[in-house]
Amino acid sequence: MSSGNIAKSYDVIVIGGGAAGIGVAIALRHAGIENIVLLERHIVGASFALWPDETRFITPSFPSNSVGMLDLNSIAIGVSPAYSIEVEHPTGKQYAAHLQGIAKFFELPIQEETSVLRVTNYGDDFLVDTANETLRAKHVVWAAGEFQYPQLKGFQGSELCRHTATVPSYEELEGDKFIVIGGYESGVDAAYHLAHRKARVGLFDSGCPWKDESSDPSVALSVYTQQRMREKCFLDQVGLHPETTINSVTLENGLYHVTAHDGQLFRIQNPPLLAGGFEGSHRLVADLFEKRSDGFPLLSEHDESTLVPGLFLCGPAVRHDNHVFCFIYKYRQRFAVVAKAIATSLGLPANALENYRQWGMYLDDLSCCGEECAAC
Repeated sequence: MSSGNIAKSYDVIVIGGGAAGIGVAIALRHAGIENIVLLERHIVGASFALWPDETRFITPSFPSNSVGMLDLNSIAIGVSPAYSIEVEHPTGKQYAAHLQGIAKFFELPIQEETSVLRVTNYGDDFLVDTANETLRAKHVVWAAGEFQYPQLKGFQGSELCRHTATVPSYEELEGDKFIVIGGYESGVDAAYHLAHRKARVGLFDSGCPWKDESSDPSVALSVYTQQRMREKCFLDQVGLHPETTINSVTLENGLYHVTAHDGQLFRIQNPPLLAGGFEGSHRLVADLFEKRSDGFPLLSEHDESTLVPGLFLCGPAVRHDNHVFCFIYKYRQRFAVVAKAIATSLGLPANALENYRQWGMYLDDLSCCGEECAAC
């Protein structure tokens, strides 16, 4: 679409209505930036609403605000899902409703059911093409998340598997024997819920994540998950297969043949469940970012593209050095960094964000990225 057909111009367009998008939009508002719009492909919190019914947050929600800390699953100062949901480990649907309530409370300007087709750098501005119109912005924040982009590759026949992100409910899956490929959080979660319904489960992983002694849930299983693995139903119903890389899956005479690297062959009637993680939405704007050696976008100290100034990244794809910001309590640390950079670019004072520092949401560069930082 040509620039002559542009409908409206904004200081900031935020793309994505999940935890990252809603959280950074609130920070932008706190920074005094009013001329913003948030574009969401479906509805606010859609990715969380698509979780399997039984899946819950591994990070607990609890009201710790009295001692000056945020609920681990909070995305805004003074807002806690522990209060609004009154559940320690919310389901995805519960958290989606929480995000919708926050968006309404803060009166965020949101356009739902708006699919973004492309983001183009246009001189000193950006053009954001949607299915219905083209918008102009001085800054764009990509916060589209990752749950709707499951990783479906990795070995021969992986397309025959069913990704755990596509399962509406483990209770509704037919069969009493299952194979789960991938032993991290989503894989153990699937095995746990299937075990609860008395199904037999083989849980395969190329490593042995349930024995990793790291305390960082970005690289090892959370305490919540480890605790569930010690429950009797899990111990009785789930067989662990560590150091067992799956080489291929084939479908022969109505049976799925799962072959491991060491030649072991497993047969099962149901499609194997693939818990292989997600590709992330950042691949949709990969041409606007330089790439790190691990494939993630290369960011400045303000989470801005080093290739296209004015384009920022928020959410679980944020990486700095060897630090992984894949949990809400991690990537929310960067909301104020982005808001401050954009406010400064617009000539606005950043002192309106001082409360973020007091609540442990940092303003200055990578001050929360040290391994000694409890928040990270």
